[in-house]
Amino acid sequence: MEKDTQGHSFKRELGLLDGTMLVVGSMIGSGIFIVSADIARQVGSAGWLILIWVATALITMTAAVSYGELSAMFPKAGGQYVYLKEAYNKLIAFLYGWSLFGVIQTGTIAAVGVAFSKFTAYLYEPFSENNMLWQIQTGVSGKGVPEHFSISAAQLVSIITIVLLTYLNSRGVKNSKILQTILTLVKILSLFGLIVFGFTIGAKAEVWNANWANAWSTRSFSLETLQWTNISGTLLLSGVSAAMVGSLFSSDAWAGVTFIAGEIKRPERNVGLSLFLGTLIVSIIYVLANVMYVAVLPLDEITTAKSDRVAVVAAQHIFGQAGTIIIAVMIMISTFACNNGLIMAGARVYYTMAKDGLFFKNAAKLNGNDVPGWALWVQGAWASALCLTGKYGDLLDFVVIIVLIFYILTIYGIFILRKKMPDAVRPYKAFGYPVLPFLYIIVASALSIALLIYKTNTCGWGVLIMLLGIPVYYMTKAKEKV
Repeated sequence: MEKDTQGHSFKRELGLLDGTMLVVGSMIGSGIFIVSADIARQVGSAGWLILIWVATALITMTAAVSYGELSAMFPKAGGQYVYLKEAYNKLIAFLYGWSLFGVIQTGTIAAVGVAFSKFTAYLYEPFSENNMLWQIQTGVSGKGVPEHFSISAAQLVSIITIVLLTYLNSRGVKNSKILQTILTLVKILSLFGLIVFGFTIGAKAEVWNANWANAWSTRSFSLETLQWTNISGTLLLSGVSAAMVGSLFSSDAWAGVTFIAGEIKRPERNVGLSLFLGTLIVSIIYVLANVMYVAVLPLDEITTAKSDRVAVVAAQHIFGQAGTIIIAVMIMISTFACNNGLIMAGARVYYTMAKDGLFFKNAAKLNGNDVPGWALWVQGAWASALCLTGKYGDLLDFVVIIVLIFYILTIYGIFILRKKMPDAVRPYKAFGYPVLPFLYIIVASALSIALLIYKTNTCGWGVLIMLLGIPVYYMTKAKEKV
């Protein structure tokens, strides 16, 4: 077992169930309750809505089962960072770690934390994002409108949850894994319950038939004019690309289980199985949830759901006014478990980077509970800062393109390592190799190009954030030589 400079080492306390629950818990946040509204607006029909989710499920599972080979070859802390380092070099691995800390993991933690607080406000109004606790004028816009920096109750609540979960994780992996497993099982049962009640109580034949009458017509909906516009050609490609940002983001974070491979029992077997089982469970839930939405709600109600909260509208149709409270509690549980998994996993990457001299030195130390405590707290501090900026919504748009780029590079790394290390022990080999991994690379590359073309303003910034890591890397290397 690898030890840090103080003689501490990770404890292998996580089994297959724990790994699977980490995958499921980290993937399911607030997205499935919200993003279907925007997807429906972008593509304009029930058939395309379901197709987007099915395509996302296939893309996600193909990537996850491909990672199984890499996780079996390198069953240690750091996961995807380690795979990129072994397949390419430290620069590529650093760019991933840089992006993970700067935007991917911490930006997601911040956004999920704020989602938790927004729905907490359903139960206790003072926690609302509209309740400003402190505000100061920072300037005046070009149009003469005062600009402010403010802190809302929702932001404060989100920071408190991040600090609480960071503290819990710093006390050892055992307590955090128990919380993760229990909350995720509750989350799965709650979602299946919502789906079952939706089909048995809320579904209406006339709604279902109307939604499928023009199942494959392609339209876009404007919230400003409340009008549909027929789309085809490049406009359709743009709509599909924009729609898949939401579904892909909602289906991300499954790779987190590879980050904690150093604490999983029999990682050469259980990491790959956790990836497969976890993404399969989530894919089934996501597709069924959207079929339920289409059975319960007319398409126009899906597209115009207040604040895009489709699940709230569906639950109101199913349970009446109590539906709002039911969904609020479900999302609170869902986002809390999601952030627990994200916080637990991310710190292990920074620990491994620090061991390679590519992150703060203190992050390479394990605390008395055999977890990377310093890495956990620096991650929590930056995620909390992102909550205060109020820009986490923009950061999420940046995330998807960076995530896709590194998934492509990592899966292409399988081909590189087959040539580079032909005799290496591979307890598990990528399913469908070389066809499925190659197909994933083609599809994900096409989607990345489309995003850069049609969402340049946000995705372009995402790529820029990633590339800014290059001079930082060489500055870090220069300091090492001094």
